[in-house]
Amino acid sequence: MKIKYSVLTILCLLFLNSSVKAQSSANISLQSATDDRQFLLSKEKGKFVALHFLLKTECPYCIRHTQEYFSKAKTLKNVVQIFIKPDTELEIRSWSGKLAAEDLKNFPIYRDPDAKLAKQLGIPDGYKFHNQIVHYPATVLFGPDGKELYRYVGKNNSDRLSFDQLVLKVNELSKK
Repeated sequence: MKIKYSVLTILCLLFLNSSVKAQSSANISLQSATDDRQFLLSKEKGKFVALHFLLKTECPYCIRHTQEYFSKAKTLKNVVQIFIKPDTELEIRSWSGKLAAEDLKNFPIYRDPDAKLAKQLGIPDGYKFHNQIVHYPATVLFGPDGKELYRYVGKNNSDRLSFDQLVLKVNELSKK
């Protein structure tokens, strides 16, 4: 018996499959481009983890976004903040030179070569930025058990999950 699937059915199956993968991503591993640290999601059990996917290349909104989080992160002690760029190590180091050295000690910038993690987690790409096609800015929040609980994908380079919005979401999820 031959079964025919519509394009919509196939896309739905692919989306559901990628969502399941994203929700069980306890093996996430990233290397810092600004120091010698490595991030492993599996080592952060018992804490919330916010992965902030920043845009490729020069982006003043990425600088403002990270600086906002750097200045307020201590008020949200139960959340590990991870900042990720898909650039080369050299490009990230150049870009991070605009950030305070003390902030980089507390919050290294991690590298996602060729946006592989962004793709694995289903962060959409196709955003035109500085004559390149890049993934959209996003924040993915994992719970204390290492499973994805929430994601925010911006519509453009200025559309980001603010720190205050993250606080509200973490408080809401902590009550469940």
